[in-house]
Amino acid sequence: FLMDDKIAAADSLALGQDMYQLVSELYPICRSITGNGVRTTLERLRRYLPLNMQEVLTGTQVFDWTVPKEWNIRDAYVKNSRGEKIIDFHRSNLHVLNYSVPVSRKLSLEELKPHLFSLPDHEEWTPYRTSYYKENWGFCLSHKQLETLEPGDYEVMIDATLEDGSLTYGECFVRGESSEEVLISCHSCHPSLCNDNLSGIALATFLAKRLLDRPRRYSYRFLFIPGSIGSITWLARNETGVNRVAHGLVVACVGDGGKFTYKKSRRGDAEIDQVVAHILRHRGVPHEIREFTPYGYDERQYCSPGFNLPVGSLTRTPHGEFPQYHTSADNLDFVRPEYLAESFEMYWKVICVLEENRRYLNQNPKCEPQLGRRGIYRSMGGQVNQPLNEFAMLWVLNMSDGAHTLLDIAERSGLPFQTVLDATVPLVDKGLLKSLPAPLPGAFGGTP
Repeated sequence: FLMDDKIAAADSLALGQDMYQLVSELYPICRSITGNGVRTTLERLRRYLPLNMQEVLTGTQVFDWTVPKEWNIRDAYVKNSRGEKIIDFHRSNLHVLNYSVPVSRKLSLEELKPHLFSLPDHEEWTPYRTSYYKENWGFCLSHKQLETLEPGDYEVMIDATLEDGSLTYGECFVRGESSEEVLISCHSCHPSLCNDNLSGIALATFLAKRLLDRPRRYSYRFLFIPGSIGSITWLARNETGVNRVAHGLVVACVGDGGKFTYKKSRRGDAEIDQVVAHILRHRGVPHEIREFTPYGYDERQYCSPGFNLPVGSLTRTPHGEFPQYHTSADNLDFVRPEYLAESFEMYWKVICVLEENRRYLNQNPKCEPQLGRRGIYRSMGGQVNQPLNEFAMLWVLNMSDGAHTLLDIAERSGLPFQTVLDATVPLVDKGLLKSLPAPLPGAFGGTP
């Protein structure tokens, strides 16, 4: 598993196009926290991955929550007094309040208006709205259209079911040499919204696909779950095994052109926090690193105090901070293949550092070993400028006392991780360094 297994420019472009194509394919599907839209989405991901689909019955207790009834929708519309469909679910699945109960009735405009939702500040856009845990019904439309509605009677129809069923999520496990796991989680519950979060689904899918073709030190668990209730359900069903999670990331909003933003785990100093911060700093790209807050995506469930898993969230523009968020403007024009490819490469770098970040023990710790006679040091002394790889070798030898990882050395020296990693190769080849086994989960990162 090589850090220098870089993605060529042409391959990166093709990868971005492939991810964008998957986003485009999944875009029309009406998803929610339960239902056939989620199943259809996961079935399509099975073309890429060995994905297991799990069903958890309605009414199942998951900590303080209960798995809700299953929602499915076939059709919905509003007709004016002339019988014209002025709102049509089949034109956009955002037109229906997600989780609307079935309804079939005639209403006056005044009776209908409390059930209509729009965005006055963006009058051309249709909002995305939900009512998961309180029975309601409604329609979303542009504010411009709302203002054109004429007084009169309207026919309202929502052909949907809300009944006992199950919650569906997908899980792809990629086994590695170690039982320690890297958790990659994305939410699969949003309908036609591209950045939030079809971009996360596409990136996680192609990340897992690439890992399947390579030797791995860690095992990897990819979760495609409905937001909040999905992670709560998964944690409730896997409570005894979560201590195997050594590192984790929640993937969302990775298809826009904004700067990279990393939200730390609750621990704040977990290895995943250090790795992402190091990569962002040395890649020289615009970025922001934020402290943990108990608000956001599923990282807040993984980082709840009863679990305190080392899980952060790496996005581009965070949720709620781009105007298109949860609107019809989060469409296929908003995400771009090149941004998806850049995000993939950032995630791949993170995985590479996690895979290669080991501890070593100097086998000749008393003073510097003579590197020149081993052929790994310059033969002419007295030069002012120290070649970077030789400088890195000295750092590696000095700090390889069994307690420091290569990332620790990179951070202490100010050198990129790749430079430090490259410096270990000749030192291991010449018998000056010995790789040590990884510590047990939690040994260096707090309570697992």
